[in-house]
Amino acid sequence: MPTDAAFLDALRLRRAVRLAVGVTLAMWISQAVAWTLSFLAPILAAFILSMPVSRPPAKFFIGIVVALVASIYGSFIFLPLLLHQPLAGLIIVGVVLFHTFYFTARGKSAAIGTLLTIGITVTVALGSVSVDVLLVIAKGLMWGVLVGALVAWCVHAVLPDPPMERRAPPAAPPPLPYPVRRALRSLAIVMPVAVWFLMSPASATNVGVMIKVAAMGQEATGAKAGTAAGSLIASTVIGGIAAVIGWEVLSAWPSLTMYVLITATATLWFGGRIFAGAGLSKHGDTWSFALLTMIIVLAPAVLDTQFGSAADVAFYDRLMMFAGASAYGVVAVYVFNAFWPISDTATPDAAPAAGP
Repeated sequence: MPTDAAFLDALRLRRAVRLAVGVTLAMWISQAVAWTLSFLAPILAAFILSMPVSRPPAKFFIGIVVALVASIYGSFIFLPLLLHQPLAGLIIVGVVLFHTFYFTARGKSAAIGTLLTIGITVTVALGSVSVDVLLVIAKGLMWGVLVGALVAWCVHAVLPDPPMERRAPPAAPPPLPYPVRRALRSLAIVMPVAVWFLMSPASATNVGVMIKVAAMGQEATGAKAGTAAGSLIASTVIGGIAAVIGWEVLSAWPSLTMYVLITATATLWFGGRIFAGAGLSKHGDTWSFALLTMIIVLAPAVLDTQFGSAADVAFYDRLMMFAGASAYGVVAVYVFNAFWPISDTATPDAAPAAGP
């Protein structure tokens, strides 16, 4: 029998390889078919496969698909209010978004919470611009989550974790301390950007930025109180640098083969830093969100443009928008923590004096 150290090394390697294979396959499919917002497929595959778990049951993948589709089409009911009574509509949307972050802070599935946030924010941001555009975007999101979930399910089946008969399954994550404050902090990151998108006529061309902001909100929900801002900075910088390197290589050799090789190499490199032993590494969450950032920055640029000087300008303009959104998120975290500090050791809602 292998030693525990050898088993954990094999488990870490298997999960890193599974992540690289799944994301690369989803990326290849998204490029080959190239439907609207097809880059969501590798994003979702990366999100699922970066979780340090054995093969999830089928109901988990079904739940992910249902969560995003329900949040997209269910958010249509907010559009009349946003168009005719914007203040009331914004209040209701804010309450709903708060509960998506509160869902995660209470120890529930971060994947489902993130997808709910993405579906709601993208729908309300685009719905006020054009219902026709929204219907196209909603269809693209639906196909993205279907393909991403299917690829993740297949890769889990082909590359399962090594046998773990003698090891107890991991316990469910406990609720985070101060879940109400964490949810409010995430809302402070996402809601102002969503409002800006509501007022911007160019929101349909910057869906990736809104997806990144939604992911930032969930990242801040789960991060430790003292490291939330640092995690946002690190994930954006690392992911942005990886995207720039990938873009420059592709500019020199624009081909699907090179794109697949870049995706596989980068994802394998990130996977080696996401996983450690039977779980995540010390900064595994930051590395996983950095991988998501790289995909969100790079994939839309490759899908939307032909390589050249104009493509370079569009790519770096989008990158600057990501950097600006991340900078705002960091400021929001610092300001919120200054007025409503969050302890990492307190029992959530343990005493009325401690606050939510």
